[in-house]
Amino acid sequence: MMTDTIKTLGVMIDCSRNGVYTVETLKTMFSLLAKMGYNYVQLYTEDTYEIEGEPCFGYLRGRYSKADLKELDAAAQACGLELVPCIQTLAHLSGVTRWPQYHDCTDTGDILLAGEEKTYALIEKMFAACAECFTSRRINIGMDEAHMVGLGKYLDRHGYESRFEILLRHLNRVAEIAERYGFSPMMWSDMFFRLMSGGEYYCASGAIPQAIKDLVPKNISLIYWDYYSTDRSHYDQMFRAHRQFDNPVLFAGGAWSWSGFTPANRFSIRANEAAMRSCLENGVDDVFITCWKDDGAECSLFSSLPSLFAAAQFARGNFDGADIARKFRALTGTDMETFLAADDVDLHGGELQNPSKYLLYSDPFLGFLDRTAIGTEPETFPKIGKALSAGAASRRYGYLFRTLMALCDVLEIKATLGLRTRELYRKGDKEALSALIGEYRELERRLETFYRRFREQWDRECRENGFEMHDIRLGGLIRRVRHCRRMLADYVCGKRASLPALEEEICPYAGCADGEAVMNNDWLYISMIKPRT
Repeated sequence: MMTDTIKTLGVMIDCSRNGVYTVETLKTMFSLLAKMGYNYVQLYTEDTYEIEGEPCFGYLRGRYSKADLKELDAAAQACGLELVPCIQTLAHLSGVTRWPQYHDCTDTGDILLAGEEKTYALIEKMFAACAECFTSRRINIGMDEAHMVGLGKYLDRHGYESRFEILLRHLNRVAEIAERYGFSPMMWSDMFFRLMSGGEYYCASGAIPQAIKDLVPKNISLIYWDYYSTDRSHYDQMFRAHRQFDNPVLFAGGAWSWSGFTPANRFSIRANEAAMRSCLENGVDDVFITCWKDDGAECSLFSSLPSLFAAAQFARGNFDGADIARKFRALTGTDMETFLAADDVDLHGGELQNPSKYLLYSDPFLGFLDRTAIGTEPETFPKIGKALSAGAASRRYGYLFRTLMALCDVLEIKATLGLRTRELYRKGDKEALSALIGEYRELERRLETFYRRFREQWDRECRENGFEMHDIRLGGLIRRVRHCRRMLADYVCGKRASLPALEEEICPYAGCADGEAVMNNDWLYISMIKPRT
């Protein structure tokens, strides 16, 4: 069962989380990936591709035209890469289900309505578009994280039915469509395990009934995806669980760049090393690394180069860190340690947490995550910013380091601003609060600089569509900081008798100790107390 190398090695690029990468950006990445030793790329497009006769599919999202996709397909082939369509045929389709034109084929939220013929007519058009634009006849049909399948309009129409059976019937219909177009489909495997185990994926144990295995279409390959563990035995266990199915198994690891503006390369490298060792031991020879971009594609696509390069080396059986670092510099012209310094903006030391995002967007007066910043030293972010300056000198990648340096400048003030504001207010120290008002004003200036740096990064890599999200987020943050500054000034000069928001005690977050950073990647949840009315 053991294999010496991973024979089929790919990267999945997320082009659906508001960041739709330009054709030129993707061509640049294709060239780099080919040089690293990858042989295919999955292009993750939920609704960001053109479908004939469906003007609202990808509407106002910067979707790829058929001509774009054909150009990308040819460019990938020129690099020796297979370009594989990666779509969604059940969930993760909020960009589609938001439009009234698709309400008839919407179950609930972002999930398509299984069993509805209009749903399958739409899916047929998806396959027709992919068949026309891609040379490859492999396709990723998605179907992950459809947690509410069968619980919306389907429930209203049919009453409660086994959600596992709903999923399988839908999968069989999609598999039939795929076969008609000559595609060999693969799908994320989590829903099989979740629906059999009460919602859990990574606790796979016990035997899978033969009756269930018999219902899974034989032309479907299953993708075991896992970005979270650094324990090789965990991967071994999950591969054993997947092998109970009579279907080919692929593995998908992750190059963490989807939890804010900073990557988590050190963690990704550790997790992928454990995963690749398990893949080699278990004879899994089709692997790809995901570059997700959850919650707004804030992190540069190229910030993950160390993770992608290391994974490609692991796939060949090379686990020599020093050798990998030497080869990385030869490819990119930049030291791996320079790239890895970008991780430090999140203070995680190789663990998964993202204070650089939630402390950026945390409200100055209502910062329910403020206690996670207790103990942050004033020199913390200036030191990190200085360490990033070596990367800022790079001709090819300097812009992404300049974005992170500007973020460090912001966090030098912003990380503990809420803590300091509340402490001084509760002490009644108006003199110190008056001095703090100057920091609010300086923060506004630094936020404007960060906005410009981030906008430069976006313009280099992505289409214009999608940046409206960041105009609203960062523009709203600047206005909120300004408003809080003015409220403080009114309090200091006596125009306001009190600031009630600062009189409430901030509770520990989710049982965390003071100074313990967490992972929270939901801007809406972070930035306001009651985001939905």
